[in-house]
Amino acid sequence: MTKHISIIGAGITGLSSAYYLKKKDPSLDVTIYEATGKSGGKIKTYRQDGYTIELGPESYLGRKSIMTEVATDIGLGDDIEINQTGQSYIYAHNKLFPIPGGSIMGIPTDIKPFLNTKLISFRGKLRAGLDLFKKPTPMDGDISVGEFFRERLGNEILENLIEPLMGGIYGTNIDQLSLMSTFPQFKEREENYGSLIKGMKHEKEERLRQKQLYPGAPKGQFRQFKNGLSSFIEKLEFYLVNQLDIEIKYNTPIRDIIVSQTNYDLILEDDQVETDGVIITTPHQSFIQWFEQDPAFDYFKKMDSTTVATVVLAFDANNIENTYEGTGFVIARTSHTRITACTWTSKKWPFTTPQGKVLLRAYVGRPGDTIVQDHSDEEIVDLVKEDLSKMMTIKGSPDFSIVHRMPNSMPQYHVGHMQHIKDIQDHVRNTYPRLRITGASFEAVGLPDCVKQAQETVESLLEDFR
Repeated sequence: MTKHISIIGAGITGLSSAYYLKKKDPSLDVTIYEATGKSGGKIKTYRQDGYTIELGPESYLGRKSIMTEVATDIGLGDDIEINQTGQSYIYAHNKLFPIPGGSIMGIPTDIKPFLNTKLISFRGKLRAGLDLFKKPTPMDGDISVGEFFRERLGNEILENLIEPLMGGIYGTNIDQLSLMSTFPQFKEREENYGSLIKGMKHEKEERLRQKQLYPGAPKGQFRQFKNGLSSFIEKLEFYLVNQLDIEIKYNTPIRDIIVSQTNYDLILEDDQVETDGVIITTPHQSFIQWFEQDPAFDYFKKMDSTTVATVVLAFDANNIENTYEGTGFVIARTSHTRITACTWTSKKWPFTTPQGKVLLRAYVGRPGDTIVQDHSDEEIVDLVKEDLSKMMTIKGSPDFSIVHRMPNSMPQYHVGHMQHIKDIQDHVRNTYPRLRITGASFEAVGLPDCVKQAQETVESLLEDFR
């Protein structure tokens, strides 16, 4: 008898879950339920007048190859673009400093560029060097990213290099951000090599060896598509419907999920659907309503999320004077700016911008601040222009601007998050057979991570049917 699997949410995780379900078992009957009128979730590409502008995620990390593999399989391999390599900067002490060469996520691996950088004082460099002689940091399960790197490399390296690069990825205060939920590989390197710097130096050498083995491999570490990230969603959606015979029901919110002994009933606005298995891929703010009476989910009731916004400014090239060559910059938290980072999009991704134009993409929103909630679009654009004027010369008004708000979109992985998630996932497997919950509230942040998590969730769910 044909088994019916329902997927709730048509973001990248939901679509990828459907893809892997049918690839692993073509006999399955799969339906995706999406509360809104379109797929993609946080992925939103704006296309107009020769511009290709990402309002949500900007690109994906190429070395996490699973997304490239899916893109190739569905016929989008020839559309993959690789970023222009170039210097990245950190804004600190009221100026832009090049990120020291050889550093990995701010961790020094080459002595010479680290000694030469003016971003870190001589005393700060000496303090970082103590990492070479320190014993591995003792841990009882989990600590914050801030505590770990402060212990290894000192406060100056943490604030001026590591925090701008790592904290912005997760939208969380680095002194609350869980190390084991986000960057466990750094602890592993420290344990294996007796020093974080030694461990990352080995990591760099491994990457160089890989490049020597594949001398023709692309140099840029990020990937995009000629028509933006939404083209991946559009192509995957088309492939699911037309090649894998999957139904996607839009504007169909789920009101409740009722558990029975042999299956689940999805309660829709004006219908009830029986299904053999369920994969939930929505944010925790949505799925918590279906498990309101189950105390095992109480963690999600108090889980913080950061509100952020992407602010896009398009200018005529004559109105921007930017003497820096590179792809963009991040902001040290000691700086007094409203923005947290900026991508020089027309330099990093030239295909996104018409000739003679400049495209800038800034980011606003930190844990605890309410700048996105408190200001109108026009006010946010003015604040962003004011900040950007500290790094480059801006004349007049932009040709156009876009403020894309993402309320509570960045779930914060505080210390202990991974253990909470493990306990919840164990509870789900034991209490709700043939049901799985996945997505950014659990562990996936980057787009390839979402695809990988979908693959693992499908494998786990299918075990319940064996």
